[in-house]
Amino acid sequence: MNYQTISEIYEANDKIRERLKNTVSNLSDEQLNFLPADGEWTIANIVEHVSLVDGGIIRLSAKLLTDAREKGERSDGTAKISEAFLQEASIPRKLQAPERVRPTGTRTVAESFAKMDENREKLEELRSLFETVECSDLKFPHPYFGDLTAHEWLALLGGHEARHTKQIEGILSQTQ
Repeated sequence: MNYQTISEIYEANDKIRERLKNTVSNLSDEQLNFLPADGEWTIANIVEHVSLVDGGIIRLSAKLLTDAREKGERSDGTAKISEAFLQEASIPRKLQAPERVRPTGTRTVAESFAKMDENREKLEELRSLFETVECSDLKFPHPYFGDLTAHEWLALLGGHEARHTKQIEGILSQTQ
């Protein structure tokens, strides 16, 4: 997760999304709805959760970037990720999702992926702001990782999806 440019974060996030889609794309309803003994969520629930978190990250990144643009400082596209964020994000731990991003169980996996695709389009619209606006002074708090910049939220988006893809792979190993 140690990126040098915004472009690298976007590329990594695209690869992570592709891995998530490939992992889930051909699963049966039984696999998608299997509830592991030690888990709270099915694979379908996890995909819905990822879609909810993606939307939230994109909304708050847009706010941070818009506010930063008003300050008028320019960036050269360098990713500014703090050492503190890298350390916090590397600690393996089980996190409790806030209520607003907990799955409802009412979305299908197809609906969740459609929402993620919609979110990805919005994220692509923000790319030029990520690459040209200096935003390291503006932050928004994450419940576990503390105050994060828009660049850190962007990196977290991919890290979050990667984490849950591994979780899904673990669940799948229990269904075989």
